[in-house]
Amino acid sequence: MLNRTDKSGETQEPIPPYLMTLNPEQREAVFHWGKPLLILAGAGSGKTRVITTKIAYLIREQGMDPRSILAVTFTNKAAREMAERARLIDDRAAYAMLRTFHSFGAWFLRRNGRLMDLNAGFVIYDDDDMSSLVATLMEGASLAAIKQTAYGIARAKDLFLSPEQPELSLIDPRQEFRDLYTKYEERLRQIGNVDFGDLIKKPVEILRTYPEVARHFKDRFQVILVDEYQDANIAQFALLKELCGPETYVCVVGDDDQSIYRFRGAEVRNIQEFPDRFPGTDIIRLERNYRSTAPILQTASSVVSHNQGRLGKILSAERGNGKKPVLAFLPNQDEEAVFCAHLIERSVHPAQEDQNREKALSKKVSYADWAVLYRTNAQSLSFETTFLRWGIPYRVVGSLKFYEREEVKDALALLAFLVNPRDEVAFRRVVNKPARGVGTATVDRIVGEAFMGAEADGNLGVAAQRLKAVLPAKARSGIGVFLGAIEKARSLLDYQEAPQQSTSPPSQDQEKPTGLHAGEGLSVCIVQLVQDAGIVDYHLTNDEIAGNQRISNLQELANAGSLYPASLPGLLEFLEHIELDRSLEDIPGNEGAQDRVTLITLHNTKGLEFPRVIMTGIEKGIFPRDDKKGADLEEERRLFYVGATRAMDELYLSSCAQRRMYGRSMFMEPSVFLMEIDKTNLRIIGSPPRGYSPRNPPSRVPNKAPGCWQVGSRIFHDDQGYGSVVEVQETEEGPLIRVYFDTGKEMRFLSLKQSKRITQVYEDR
Repeated sequence: MLNRTDKSGETQEPIPPYLMTLNPEQREAVFHWGKPLLILAGAGSGKTRVITTKIAYLIREQGMDPRSILAVTFTNKAAREMAERARLIDDRAAYAMLRTFHSFGAWFLRRNGRLMDLNAGFVIYDDDDMSSLVATLMEGASLAAIKQTAYGIARAKDLFLSPEQPELSLIDPRQEFRDLYTKYEERLRQIGNVDFGDLIKKPVEILRTYPEVARHFKDRFQVILVDEYQDANIAQFALLKELCGPETYVCVVGDDDQSIYRFRGAEVRNIQEFPDRFPGTDIIRLERNYRSTAPILQTASSVVSHNQGRLGKILSAERGNGKKPVLAFLPNQDEEAVFCAHLIERSVHPAQEDQNREKALSKKVSYADWAVLYRTNAQSLSFETTFLRWGIPYRVVGSLKFYEREEVKDALALLAFLVNPRDEVAFRRVVNKPARGVGTATVDRIVGEAFMGAEADGNLGVAAQRLKAVLPAKARSGIGVFLGAIEKARSLLDYQEAPQQSTSPPSQDQEKPTGLHAGEGLSVCIVQLVQDAGIVDYHLTNDEIAGNQRISNLQELANAGSLYPASLPGLLEFLEHIELDRSLEDIPGNEGAQDRVTLITLHNTKGLEFPRVIMTGIEKGIFPRDDKKGADLEEERRLFYVGATRAMDELYLSSCAQRRMYGRSMFMEPSVFLMEIDKTNLRIIGSPPRGYSPRNPPSRVPNKAPGCWQVGSRIFHDDQGYGSVVEVQETEEGPLIRVYFDTGKEMRFLSLKQSKRITQVYEDR
């Protein structure tokens, strides 16, 4: 068992066995206490292990009450992984709160939302629901204008901006937008639901308005840990600040070089300025990469190093050296696809002569070892066509998600209206689907009666019942069918807490459905509802070809519901889980262990790794686009860095001379990113175009004096090659410099006299 030592070198208590697998920097991060901590974790540096081990360490070794620990991240998958790893070390970690930001916000609002007149039975609106609600406020507007307004409102909430704030003009300077945002908020309040932005914004407003609530949470959570902090937006930073008291220990983990979600509201300045916003912050860098070989890291770092304002780190490859990345210049996108297919097929099914010539190809390689990366989904077409022709199995990641499919969203709208009869968006989506004579005018009349009538209480079901007698016969019949389906489904729930008035006495008819298979828990209610409401027949008759698949999707939804109890709390939990996860999970049934090549956008690769990666379409106008400047261009560099660091063993880059765009073939130029890579670090194949003028390797220039050594200086060593100075200490015998070499090796040199084989170099750009 190792012993822990303090800064003076004196031996402290023995290090527990579960900490012995950590490297020194990781252990330092786990042991850290007393001041804010920023763990700057490079790609593949084991950050998840650090944060989960830290949770267990605080409980096991420091006696921390697990209920006083809050750890937040950005996906439910990551939260589950953190919880499982921490529990493996200490079972008590199960009592710590490990959630996503939005899941924590929903948990908070269900307990404290009443302070803002928000009923605990609220439903969470996604992007489509937001657009549907905005559409009711923009009569006659185009779909594009509606979606743009909805996006602007979501963006405003990410930036923690209200309709009356002057800074809102940075999103949209029009007074019309400000007025629509105001009306949207009022309508959302009347309905009693929230959108994703509210899950962060409203808790902050409550904490700022009610000091006693803020004090309660600051007292409860003595430790707050944030994973993937580079993905936090301004509202999430505001929530973190409101939860932190003077005695709160706060630790964030992230990598400013992997901040690639600006379009979702992520703000890289949150991590870059963390030391300024939390005075006294310590920074611990995790720079040992356990995923990729040195040449791959060098290629990735050479591009992202051109960004300004980086916190800075130099990754070292624990796996040592490897093959140089290959840069392939190809005639067009068809040849690019063939190039990818040839690489993959040759590795999976190498010819005998190839095995003799290159021993590496004799190793077993599977299709799943390969990933083809591209900037936009549209680029997948040529790869899919070619792979089908070559018989190469593949999967496309990033296509339509399960919960975004029409029939599933219809079913979810029915369930949302069941738990909240004030839900106008859900009501409008399904009350006349299939068509049952309830036109737009009738729906508008019902909505007006519910929210502005003499007996207005917001209950659309009750309003529809009141108006039935004066509606046309067909509409009256259609409303009756719709409300009957809702009431029959409601009767199948054990209502432990009914948040709304029922539209009519619950039916006692418990007849089992005859179509879809109803199993346990909520599945009985779901199957009964979609059949009685006509959704099953609608999709079977509306699309004969895809109808059966749509019914299979509804069955999958019912299967998922069987895991939840047939009660109102169970249904609310089910809907909340879906809304928080719908855009983050793989399509059910599509994640099997089949041996397939992965076709995936660069954004979707975050958190993944593959032995062999091909980054395609690295051309001006594609990656990056021509309109990318300033901060946008820097994010594109980070995207290149993320894509390249997904590769473990081999990295290939491809650039085409021509590409079909806008309906015609266009000549392309190599991406600026290819110019930023030292060409000596690449193996170039094909014919480099005239526009390709890469960065030259550094030229060697002797040092003039010992004092010229600086952190960041590039050096050349006769034996080790190129490297970078990462630390300089002045001693009586001269400067002591610590150098990370591009091979991944680290060395220290006491003075120039003892390091005559080192010369400082300057880059010739």
